[in-house]
Amino acid sequence: MLSTTLSRLVTATILVCGAACMPAAAQKAPAKPDFHQWALTPPMGWNSWDCYGPTVTEAEVKANADYMAQHLKSSGWEYVVVDIRWYVSNDTAHGYNEKNPEWNIDAYGRFVPAPNRFPSSAGGKGFKPLADYMHAKGLKFGIHIMRGVPVIAVQRKLPILGSKATAADIYSKEGQAGWLHDMYTVVAGRPGAQEYYNSLFKLYASWGVDFVKVDDLSSPYHKPEVEMIRKAIDLSGRKIVLSTSPGETPIAEAKHVQAHANMWRTVGDFWDSWEQLKEHFEVCNRWSPYIRPGAFPDADMLPLGRLGIRAERGDDRMTRFTHDEQYTLMSLWSIFRSPLMFGGDLPSNDAFTLSLLTNQDVLAVHHNSTNNRQLFRKDNLIAWTADDPKTGDKFLALFNAQDQELAPASEAAWASTIITRQTPGQSQALDVDITGATKLYLNVRDGGDDIAWDHADWLNPVLTNGSKTVQLSTLPWKSASAGWGNVTADKSVSGAELMVAGKKYERGIGTHSNSMIEYDLPAGYTRFQATAGLDNAGAVQNTGGTLQFLVYTKNPYLPMPADSAKVLVSFTQLGLSGPCTVRDLWAGKELGQVTGEFAPYVRRHGAKLYRISRVKKQ
Repeated sequence: MLSTTLSRLVTATILVCGAACMPAAAQKAPAKPDFHQWALTPPMGWNSWDCYGPTVTEAEVKANADYMAQHLKSSGWEYVVVDIRWYVSNDTAHGYNEKNPEWNIDAYGRFVPAPNRFPSSAGGKGFKPLADYMHAKGLKFGIHIMRGVPVIAVQRKLPILGSKATAADIYSKEGQAGWLHDMYTVVAGRPGAQEYYNSLFKLYASWGVDFVKVDDLSSPYHKPEVEMIRKAIDLSGRKIVLSTSPGETPIAEAKHVQAHANMWRTVGDFWDSWEQLKEHFEVCNRWSPYIRPGAFPDADMLPLGRLGIRAERGDDRMTRFTHDEQYTLMSLWSIFRSPLMFGGDLPSNDAFTLSLLTNQDVLAVHHNSTNNRQLFRKDNLIAWTADDPKTGDKFLALFNAQDQELAPASEAAWASTIITRQTPGQSQALDVDITGATKLYLNVRDGGDDIAWDHADWLNPVLTNGSKTVQLSTLPWKSASAGWGNVTADKSVSGAELMVAGKKYERGIGTHSNSMIEYDLPAGYTRFQATAGLDNAGAVQNTGGTLQFLVYTKNPYLPMPADSAKVLVSFTQLGLSGPCTVRDLWAGKELGQVTGEFAPYVRRHGAKLYRISRVKKQ
């Protein structure tokens, strides 16, 4: 009887007390972390790709971190990121070793650092010792990974931590990257798929990783894996900033990626090419509406300083950007609020490069501005503006992107159609009448997708008069330019064999878009014959692969524009009236009061960046 009464009393107490007596955890599930809070301003750091490709070593990473801690940390630079294939012991520069890679992988199908390159990782320590090194200096540590599950894990049927499944249960060959074959797609919804990504980010969290760049994720856009990665990071227990790569991320997915990543690529790999830099004006204008705290369109790395020590493109060099072009790059990235990831070898910096990275007036635009947008574009004279929300000041960036333009395709002696992967044979034959010509110009242009590094080949190019024939690749050219590499006779622009649509060619000229090769023609030849083709190195990429080939027999260049041009801005366009003071942010100088309009001269390929403040009434 007593027990029955006690039971009724307990039941009544529960009914009366209800939710008020329940533990807080039972009343409400813990709030999902808002990862946007982890990077309220665009991330700034160093990435190993532009100078070391897939071969960077621990000593080189530490040397760059030491420089950052000493010279850049006080200006907001904090991330040190180890880029691609840190898990391969024997990778190679100027490409990837896919013939006999020596993998380093754990029992659960997760790549781990190669101990010959990262000695502190030996004994199962992973990247934790290197991350600890960064954290002790007040820096943050990041890594690059490829989307998916390792092919080697699938082949070995390695188990997935936290699941009864193996790697062989969660993969698909569909969607595998064409340019690197380390990984297979993880199929969302399969038992073990989410657990695999969970196990990855639990491992990275245990190492102390603060930043992960996930490659082969944005273009094409792998939405299911984006969502699995987001969930895995949120479950990892560590604030890991997520960067997706490469671009262009589909603009139709802007809202989705904004809700899942801290930064996402807007372009393919960006190198020290003016043509690529110029394309960013259109790209940044397209993406500026999607800038928000904690979620930033990423215009890609800064190929500045010393590049190409062991890189994919080009040899050991200081950036090919002129000083004017470097001001353009830093001004556009700052007023667009792109993440800033420096690609050069920091210890090799000269004084000018360091000055670009530590200008506090310019970095204030990058850190704090709002309402960032293109103000106008008049041909290739461009203005961007943004607001200082604390003071009401306006930031103004002016650019002169004028170039010596090329004659239209209609004036060429021959022009191909746009050649793509879908073109039969990925090539087009040409036979051009050059009777009486003294010059020959071979021009390759981007086919319209704003990818200006596609590999292109002029195959079996010959000069003939019916009875006599000479291989053009045996003749010296007068001049030859390519976007980032060097035009090469009888090799592709990367130094590999000439290969188009699976067929190898012994004779030809390797170049890419955009490029121009000029010849002084020997007398007596009446025809130029060749095949214009998309090289295999361009065809296997996930992006690009569009080219147009043109042949001119007369100078294809239009007149050179002036060295400088006046860029006029009315203050009413900025929402200002009355007298204003103008400060030149790169020069660090006050230019005095201006009323009505402002019209400085800007050098060709150069930029100006200003702070404009209303004069306060006394």
